[in-house]
Amino acid sequence: MHVTLVPWGVDDIEMLRRANTPELTRYLGGPEAEDALAERHAEYLGGGARMFRVEVDGAAAGYAGWWDEEHAGEPAYEIGCVVEPGWQGRGVASAALGEVVRLAAATGDRRLIVGYSNPANAASSALCRRVGFSLAGTAAFPAEDGGDPVPVNVWLIHTSAGPMV
Repeated sequence: MHVTLVPWGVDDIEMLRRANTPELTRYLGGPEAEDALAERHAEYLGGGARMFRVEVDGAAAGYAGWWDEEHAGEPAYEIGCVVEPGWQGRGVASAALGEVVRLAAATGDRRLIVGYSNPANAASSALCRRVGFSLAGTAAFPAEDGGDPVPVNVWLIHTSAGPMV
């Protein structure tokens, strides 16, 4: 099994649509409206994030990438990864996210990489540990619908700490 990252392209909006299911978005607040997907896709194409389609032996399996963020007043990269159910539990997310962390760290312009996971998402927490993140604590994000804040685990990698993955 060979996992590769392919730079985000025009046709990758289909990857966003395929991942926009209740199953894959349950820890993220649920599926997005089509206009929100189109906006995110345009941001990915426009360089607002460094996004990649995750492929396994040439088949699309998900997406992963990073974008500029600030954490505790410090410039950081936030990372994210979504792998479709048929590829989960096979090391695809670990390989993809590990490569994203390596690429983000190699840019050399951020000392910190941050990831957030819903505390109820044990698989996401395990993934963060596997690729070298340390649990730094918890936080709460404002809910998109104006409801109760959404709790998150905060995972960090300090890029100045040496080899990442």
